[in-house]
Amino acid sequence: MTPSPARAMKPDDNMKNKETKDGTVTKLFPGDAIPLAAMHLRMVEAILFAAAEPLDEDSIIERMPPDSNVPGLLGELAEAYAKRGVNLIRIAGKWAFRTAPDLAHILQKHAVEQKRLSRAALETLAIVAYHQPVTRAEIEEIRGVTINKGTLDILLELGWVKMRGRRRVPGRPVTYGTSDDFLLHFGLDKVSDLPGLEELRAAGLMEGRIPPSFAVPSPNDSLAMDEDPLDVDDTGDLFEPETPDPKDGNSAE
Repeated sequence: MTPSPARAMKPDDNMKNKETKDGTVTKLFPGDAIPLAAMHLRMVEAILFAAAEPLDEDSIIERMPPDSNVPGLLGELAEAYAKRGVNLIRIAGKWAFRTAPDLAHILQKHAVEQKRLSRAALETLAIVAYHQPVTRAEIEEIRGVTINKGTLDILLELGWVKMRGRRRVPGRPVTYGTSDDFLLHFGLDKVSDLPGLEELRAAGLMEGRIPPSFAVPSPNDSLAMDEDPLDVDDTGDLFEPETPDPKDGNSAE
C-alpha cells in the first residue's frame, strides 16, 4: 500500500468555510499545501523573528536548506512587510524587524529617556564618523580645541566609537572609527550612507553662505594605507600621549 503524500498546514473544512466580516476567506497561501518557495519564506521569517539581534545573510543561510535562495527571500520578505506595522530592514549589513517609523508615536510612552550628549561629544562623534580613521590629535586639530579623554570614553562606553588601529607614525597613536552599534542606532547600512552636503542642506543643518571650497568628507571604514589593525590585547593606552593640562592655556572640553 503506497502512503499518500504529506501536506503541510492543510486547512480543515471549518477553516475553508470561515469568512471574515467582509465576506472574504483569509488564507496564508492559496491551495491545500504550502509550496516549497513559500515554506522557505516562512523559515526565514521565523529565524528573523526569533533572533535576539540582527542577523547577516551567512547566519541565516546556515539554518536554511541548501537549495534556498536567501538573498531573494530576504528581498521578497522586506517587500511583503514594507507597509505593515513592522518592517524588515537592513542595517549594518544585517537584517532585523523594526517598528514602522510612522508608528513611533504610539510607542513613545514606552521609550526610555536617554541622557543627551554634550556638544563636545556630538562634535567628536561627527568628526570620527566623517573623518575615520582619525586619531585624538587629529580630532583636536579639526575642532580647534583640546578634548578631554572622558569625551571619547563616553562614546566608547556607548559603543558608537571603537578603537580600530594604530597610525604608522612616531608614537603610533590609536585611530578611532564608528562601530556597528553606531550604524544600528542611526539606522544606517554602512558609513557611506551618512548624509552628504546636499542632504545636510535639505535638512536645514547647513544654512547661510557656504564657501565654494567647502566639502563634506566621504566616510570610509576600510583600513587606511598608513594604519595597522589594533591587536587583540592592545588596550589603546600604549604610546597614547597624555592630554595637556588645561592650565597650559588650552581649554579642554
